[in-house]
Amino acid sequence: MKLNRAIQPEIAKIENLDYQKPERHYLDNGIPCYLINSGSQDLIKIDFIFKAGPLYQTQNLSASLTNKMLTQGTTKYSAFEIAEQMDSHGAYLDTSINKDRATISIYCLNKHLTKLLPILKEIIYEPTFPEKEFQTLLNKSKQEYLIELEKVKFLAAIHFSKTIYGPNHPYGKVAELFDYEKIKLRDLESFFKDHYTTDRCTIIATGKLPENLTEILNTTFNTKTISQRKSDFVDTNFNYQPGKHKIEKKGSLQSAIRIGKPTFNRLDRDFPKFNLLNVILGGYFGSRLMSNIREEKGYTYGINSNIYSLQHSGYFSIVTEVGSNFSEAALHEIYKEIHKLQSQKVPEDELELVKNYITGQIIRSLDGPLALSEKIRVQIMNDLPDTYYKDFVQEINQTDADDLIFIANQHLDTESLTELVVGN
Repeated sequence: MKLNRAIQPEIAKIENLDYQKPERHYLDNGIPCYLINSGSQDLIKIDFIFKAGPLYQTQNLSASLTNKMLTQGTTKYSAFEIAEQMDSHGAYLDTSINKDRATISIYCLNKHLTKLLPILKEIIYEPTFPEKEFQTLLNKSKQEYLIELEKVKFLAAIHFSKTIYGPNHPYGKVAELFDYEKIKLRDLESFFKDHYTTDRCTIIATGKLPENLTEILNTTFNTKTISQRKSDFVDTNFNYQPGKHKIEKKGSLQSAIRIGKPTFNRLDRDFPKFNLLNVILGGYFGSRLMSNIREEKGYTYGINSNIYSLQHSGYFSIVTEVGSNFSEAALHEIYKEIHKLQSQKVPEDELELVKNYITGQIIRSLDGPLALSEKIRVQIMNDLPDTYYKDFVQEINQTDADDLIFIANQHLDTESLTELVVGN
């Protein structure tokens, strides 16, 4: 039968979400290791994840610079030799960091794994933090910071977290220009010794895995290191005070707008419902904020709302940049859309559309070994049950329009929101 592309295919509702679960092992030195044997390509990705994010730093910049310096030289290899070895084997080495954790990742073909892992071991256990490379990295980071300071978008981002959490909270602290003068190489060396240890490490491996991968990892990473930190306790208490803030940026043609508040993380029972509400408001291209402020009013090229889940908190934010003369009008429309969600039921067809969109995004994010590893990582790092994504979809599907009005009034009360505008 000939396919008629003028007829939209029926939408099949996903009632049950099934995906591959990781195998959990422990190396002899105690590192938990999660294996996801998936995919047909001879490709493997291994993440070494450490409790080494800015959450744990006492000196600004120490966490991010330490993470970047790991590949700049070891006892056996220079930065050039590390890069050359990766390139010659078609591998990719990456370091990344978020508020809570730091990661070292390697992507490579299976046949090169045993040749590359000893180099990775050097990077994790024996980085030398060469002075020349440190100064180069520091100067580059400082110049990038100075360039970013001229952008209203960057200023809004750093001041928003400081505004909602407070300047002394681990999630509210931001680097200032003087921090680039204050940071010393010894700060990075100290941070490394305290945080890049086997008792603070988790390994996630995904792809077409060798049958003896656990044995290979055990043989290579058999060293045991223990953090000298007495406790992982971090004071995350804060006194949130909502309010309206304006930062002048003379000569700016745009104003950056941030509206939001501290909320909660994925462990909260309201997270799935709040996620659904957020997508309707500003979480996808067809959202209400996009339809109103971009498509109808033309105030901006883009606007979105997001909810972020952190280890000890979470926050909600609406983000956009508008022409400076449209700031007040854009703010008015944003609050109008929030009030609609608090007082009017979301139409059934819109609700079903967004539910299907969210479910489709989750399914897409579980398709393929590399995408799957990111979802499994979220699950593992947040101590979520194996059924988390299945339960999440079920909770979304069971949420009705009355639930969303309740959630909107409970968590998006406009009096509880912080407003920040950076620009003219």
